[in-house]
Parts: sequence; structure tokens; C-alpha cells
Amino acid sequence: MKTNNRRLPEPDKSQQSKKRVAVVDDHTMMRDGLIQLINAEPRMEVCWAAASAAEAMDGLQKNLPDMMTVDITLPGRNGLELLKDILAIAPGLPILVVSMHDEAMYAQRVLKSGAKGYIMKDASHTDLMEAIRRVADGRMWLSDAMSDDVMTAFSGGQPRRPVDSTHKLSDREFEVFQHLGDGKSTQQIADLLNISSKTVDVHKSHIREKLNLGDSTAVLRHSIRWTESRRLGGS
Repeated sequence: MKTNNRRLPEPDKSQQSKKRVAVVDDHTMMRDGLIQLINAEPRMEVCWAAASAAEAMDGLQKNLPDMMTVDITLPGRNGLELLKDILAIAPGLPILVVSMHDEAMYAQRVLKSGAKGYIMKDASHTDLMEAIRRVADGRMWLSDAMSDDVMTAFSGGQPRRPVDSTHKLSDREFEVFQHLGDGKSTQQIADLLNISSKTVDVHKSHIREKLNLGDSTAVLRHSIRWTESRRLGGS
């Protein structure tokens, strides 16, 4: 993504007593719920909200918050790519990912992209606000189980759960892999990701090579089995 050299706006100095939070989520009910929850916190307020990556980047250029909450699944652009875009122009900005996806699928990718934490949308309001407070203060947030896995991975020890081969995939390849597992066609994936069907085929080829699968049919079977195992709570 191209970025200009225009200086980003500074946070409003008159509101230093409150942390200013930007909320990015394409689901209206979830976005409105987060706004209400954050605004009810005495030392926080929502400075703006966005329903897409494009709106988020526009808001960021106009009004720099103290922290952001960002969804992974957004129209037109993957949340992981958005994280990288945000941190390219606002290095060090605390970001908490709030997602419907199981943390085992995304938490480590999110941390590698520069976010400070990951929490699922079905978490309790208490945990959600604690996660927001902690990330706003510049600290990390993960569930206890995921924290153990991440610490084990960084220390080079044996993981608590079997290693998922999808960690070999790039963020975009992983996104294509998930859509394949959901039964979407090449053209449907291309339309969802705003890329050409030929580019989807290139990603599928890379997936096949990285996961050591025989052909495109094997890629499809593997992606469907992987998706079904996640839905059933498997590893």
C-alpha cells in the first residue's frame, strides 16, 4: 500500500484524561455494542468507528486514536493486511483484534502483524473490557490457554497442541485456504478478495506446495477437513 508523507494528527491534548479508542467492525450490532461498552468506561471514549478497512484508514489519517479494536473479517480487505497498513503509518499504535474466529487460527498471526492482543467476540463483557484496558495501556492480551501456546512457541518448546501445518501459509494464502474450506469457488473467492481468479489459482498452487498436497483436489479436500475439524473443536 502506498502511503503519503503527511504528518498524522496528534491526539487531542484536551482529552488526556481519557483514552481515545477507534472501533473497526463491519457488523453494526457488534460495532454499536463495542461503542456503548467503551463509552461506559470512565477513562475511555470512542473517537470514531469504521465498517471497512477503507473507512478505517481514512479515519486514522484524520484523527489518530490512542488505541484501536479491529475485526479480522472486513469487506474488501483482510484484517491482517489492515493491521500492517495501520502500523506502517502509526508505528506502535496499540491494537486489539476482536474476532469471531477461534484464537488458535489467528492469534499468533495477529501478534506477528504487530497487534497487542486477540479476543473472541463471544468473550464476556468483563473480559472484553479488561482486554481493551490492558491493550490501551500498552500491555498484551491473550487467553490463558493461548498465552501458554505462544510462550511455548517462542521458547522453542513442544506445543501443547499438535502443530497446524497452515502456519506455513502467508496471510493471503491462509485466507484463500479458509474460503476453500467453506466451499467457495475460485470466482467467489476472487470476488470476495477483490483479486483475479488467476491470482486465486496462484495462491492455491502455493498452498499445494507448502502443505505438500498432490493436486488441486487434494487442496480442496484438505481445506474442507481442516475447516470441519475447527468447527467441531478439533486441533
